[in-house]
Amino acid sequence: MEKIQKAKYKDIIKQVIIQNQDRLRSLKIVPRAMDIEQNGNYVFVGLRRIGKTYFLYQIIKAHYKIEDILFINFEDERLIEFSYKELDLLLEAYAELYKKKPLLFFDEIHNIKNWEKFVRRLADNDYKVMVTGSNAKMLSADISTILGGRFFNIIVNPLSFNEFLKFNAIELKENYAYSDQLYKIKDLYATYLQFGGLPEISKYKNKRDYLSGIYQKLFYGDIIARYKISNPKALKLLVKKLAESVNNETSINRIKNLIKSIGVPIGNSTIFEYINYLTESFMIHDISNYANKFVERETKKKYYFADTGLLGLFLIDQDTKLLENQIYIELKRRYKEQIYYFKRKLEVDFYLPQQKLLIQVSYSIAEEETRKREIKALLLAMKELKINEGTMITYDTEDQLEVEDKIINIIPAWKWLLS
Repeated sequence: MEKIQKAKYKDIIKQVIIQNQDRLRSLKIVPRAMDIEQNGNYVFVGLRRIGKTYFLYQIIKAHYKIEDILFINFEDERLIEFSYKELDLLLEAYAELYKKKPLLFFDEIHNIKNWEKFVRRLADNDYKVMVTGSNAKMLSADISTILGGRFFNIIVNPLSFNEFLKFNAIELKENYAYSDQLYKIKDLYATYLQFGGLPEISKYKNKRDYLSGIYQKLFYGDIIARYKISNPKALKLLVKKLAESVNNETSINRIKNLIKSIGVPIGNSTIFEYINYLTESFMIHDISNYANKFVERETKKKYYFADTGLLGLFLIDQDTKLLENQIYIELKRRYKEQIYYFKRKLEVDFYLPQQKLLIQVSYSIAEEETRKREIKALLLAMKELKINEGTMITYDTEDQLEVEDKIINIIPAWKWLLS
């Protein structure tokens, strides 16, 4: 690199470093739940706008002096021409400013090809390094091999309901369920169910427009452009059909036939490929039927979205789907294990084998027929799996049943989320 070009790059980097430090000083942070090793290096991954950068801010504000921080967002347009070859200029620019070793925080670093080799070298040389990215490939075996066990991986989830309340300036009282605070909690829960838990959602009055903007960036930037997709219409229909299928077992053939019925040609292999792209971008997740054999588990699945706010963009008056999707997100947050559904003739929505946890989700059990069906499905699964206590989560019904020596706890979603 020519000396003039190198000096130009370093001037830009110095400007970025100083501006980011100034911004960090002015930030006010509402702490999120976080369990990290003080001396560890970390890779934070997750959906766009889900709060990965916020975690970096929180760590910096809680533990470090701002002048010790070298914070770079690799989506900064001033660094658009940056490549792996220029990464060492970051250290050189900081050294010219401060004459000391920085703490390194790199946001959306997956935009730089071969980034993992650079951060591995930094870790090998005893730098403190934390990075974020919006692509599940950052968790791949190849990258983990390059990083050499020197980094902890954390998948960032949307705000929990408790965190959502804090972001809306609500601190739970000791006996909140018996106080006038409960009305505000239930009101905010309705918002949380409809618009999800992206950390910035509470800032906006027109929440749907904000979510639509996030989806457009995710769809066109993180998926269409990144994977060079030549049939965006088919992918758009696929996302819509997956949203409409939330809380229902579905297969690749079924999705293919739904899309083809609208006049858009698509094959099974393309659908598999597109679903993989959506998964790598953290937009969707899938679970299988625990009662099925291995091959059937791979061909029939249930799909959930990473956030109910994004799911809600595709649905009209579908609170049942939003509720089940929300419970999936919370289970994924709480338990670091495989989640299944359990289906014979009747279906139970979630089964976690290690926890011996069976959960049925039903928005309303006011109708007697619905109540009987949901309880019957749960009881049959409990008997087969030898589980004595099950849970049914509803929108706002609370009860406890004892049936055939089995206990079923019926609990409102807002209360379960806060438990």
